[in-house]
Amino acid sequence: MSTPVKLSTAEQLKQLQQARAVVLKDPNYWSSVVAGILPIVGPNNDVELRRWGADFIAEAVATPAVPVKIKEDVCMKTLGTLRMLVEEQGLDAVVLKSAILAAASVYPFVIRWIAGNAHDRDSWESIQAIKSQILRIWEGAPPPVRICCIKFAQRVVLAQTASNGMDSKQAGLDVSLSIIPPNHPLLDPRQLEAEATGLLDRMLGILQDNSSEALLVDATLNTLSVLVRTRPSTSARILNTILNFNPLKLANSPMTPKTKVLVRSMEKTTRMLLIHLSKRDPNNPMTPRIQQYIERLTRSRSEIFDGANKKRAMAGPPDGAQDAAKRQRMGDFQVVARIIVPPLGPGTHSLGALFTLTDNVALQGFDATTVPAALAARICVTALATVPPELLGQAVAGIRNRMVELTAAPPVQPPPLTAETSPLDVEDDDDEYEPDFYAAEDTEQILNKLDNAPAEVPQAQAPETVDALATLGTFRLPPPPVLDPGLASRVSQVAVTRVFAPLPTLEDSSRKHKSGINRLAASSFDRDSWLTVIIRIATRGTAGLEDDNATLKEEDASSLTHKSSLSLSNAIRESLFRYVMEDFRRRIDVAVAWLCEEWYVDQLARRTMSESNRSLHYERWAVKLLDGFLPYLTPQDKVLTRFLAEIPELSRELLGKVKDLCRDPATVPLAVTSLLYLVMMRPPARELALDTVGEIWVEYEDARPIAGKYLAKWRPGFMESHGSGPGGGAAAPAQGSAQPIAAS
Repeated sequence: MSTPVKLSTAEQLKQLQQARAVVLKDPNYWSSVVAGILPIVGPNNDVELRRWGADFIAEAVATPAVPVKIKEDVCMKTLGTLRMLVEEQGLDAVVLKSAILAAASVYPFVIRWIAGNAHDRDSWESIQAIKSQILRIWEGAPPPVRICCIKFAQRVVLAQTASNGMDSKQAGLDVSLSIIPPNHPLLDPRQLEAEATGLLDRMLGILQDNSSEALLVDATLNTLSVLVRTRPSTSARILNTILNFNPLKLANSPMTPKTKVLVRSMEKTTRMLLIHLSKRDPNNPMTPRIQQYIERLTRSRSEIFDGANKKRAMAGPPDGAQDAAKRQRMGDFQVVARIIVPPLGPGTHSLGALFTLTDNVALQGFDATTVPAALAARICVTALATVPPELLGQAVAGIRNRMVELTAAPPVQPPPLTAETSPLDVEDDDDEYEPDFYAAEDTEQILNKLDNAPAEVPQAQAPETVDALATLGTFRLPPPPVLDPGLASRVSQVAVTRVFAPLPTLEDSSRKHKSGINRLAASSFDRDSWLTVIIRIATRGTAGLEDDNATLKEEDASSLTHKSSLSLSNAIRESLFRYVMEDFRRRIDVAVAWLCEEWYVDQLARRTMSESNRSLHYERWAVKLLDGFLPYLTPQDKVLTRFLAEIPELSRELLGKVKDLCRDPATVPLAVTSLLYLVMMRPPARELALDTVGEIWVEYEDARPIAGKYLAKWRPGFMESHGSGPGGGAAAPAQGSAQPIAAS
């Protein structure tokens, strides 16, 4: 009996390549060929064969050419082999990479299979073991393996979060929490979603730490686009993390060629990802912030790299002796910082020559008046900030010596004018005139010659002229013009507009600020902090400087022009009111914060001022805000309940506005439910809220069923005592709700 001939590794690989070519031509053979390839990745085979087999399995479960039904069968067959590979100790890194990539492709198919086959507990335990092992080796593995672990984590997050219905392009494959039936014995959606959130935080940790490992950063960024696009629950967290990531952090270290490559790679990947996201969803609320981040990133990259490229290159290879001499000279200059101001010498000198420190002819001929004033100011400030104090002191001493020298020098006699010499020092030619074909002098050249010509100064006045030239008198600014009340009011309105101008550009911080009595109200330059500053200016900026409320009429514009402080604070309040009403559902927290400040200032005014001098604002603006958004409420709105629950003080007038909602039968449940919340959660306002519910029961017949249910629980006997209705002795509504509201 003949023994089988054992083939070499090269011959086996050749046969395997032929089998691969067959399945690439006909995808129907994938299932049978994969079943024959699985034993090749066993621990007893050569490492070359194991690498080929693991790579083939990863290709089989990831290729889009295979129909979903066949691929699902292939994935379930490879589950045991993949578990064996990831749990093997000391596994080859290449084999481990292919096994993790295969597990990433298999995971959504297994979730889909388990969702429809709850009895297959073994498959669920196998994929759980594979997932646990991959997450365990994530941190300690080399970078290539960690990149594969990041890809696996992305597929887990995709499969264990809610989809927006725009998922995979693969033949309708959409694996998310929505495919899991209720009360599944193996899959708990809440537990799976919590695990996915933790994995996402672990993926984003490398960006939150501003890591300099470019391979891992790029791999993480490349996996986030699909999550942002198809998983709305993760987009806000991902975008905030990316916008807080600084890919140019390595630029602060010495810029070696390797560092430049790493910085360019991370910066380009981050920028391309954000550009892609902003183009796919231009209506996203975070798109303006993304655009600002991209512009800032592009500008920083240009400053780092383009500035270095503009430096003048060396003319040739450096010479050692010359470099040593240059370093020696630079070292001497740094040790002995000195500037020499040469004397002016005899003759008449201009004011510019008095303060000129350089003897470079080219610099002396430069016309500084051609430089814009703003640029010249920036150059001067920057230059003075970098000049060493020793050099500045030497320059000042040199100029002072020049002034002393000019003061002590005898006056210079101007040369006499003769027939041979013209006033412009132009000598007459001979009688035989031969014109020189030179360009004629223009007006500017003639004026320059006149400026350089010696001045005709009498001898007795020459020292005074020098003294006036060398001595600077005291300069005083003219007094400012008187600001009339009308102009002050207009300037105040402009100031208010400018105060609110930065709000659309500031970022809306998603992190909660530290709460407590010792927290800072405005600790960063975000939207909440800036709004806090605006509210404090409106409520506390002019507190105690205002007149009584009766002197202020909102419709009387003339009164505002005579009270600039009053105009400024109330103008800010009007702008705050408009800002809240533009989107009152999202900005109700701004309204609550504003009213809390108004209430606090009103309490201080009640304690420290007499009744005739204090001006109260809380009640007026609370009623105005309530009047502003009540007409736009829908029966499902929670804004009214939140507003009533969080403002610091309730009054009968405020609750009377809520009672008016019962005129519309559709908003009766909203009004009564909001009042019930006050009864249950705000004991100090319980009696006032119950009084309002009683008035609703008395006045509005349509609201009696729901109001009566609550009154029976909280005020037994009320309905019996008012059983005759509005016409039979029912309690009349309180008069406070009918009082007019003072305009602000």
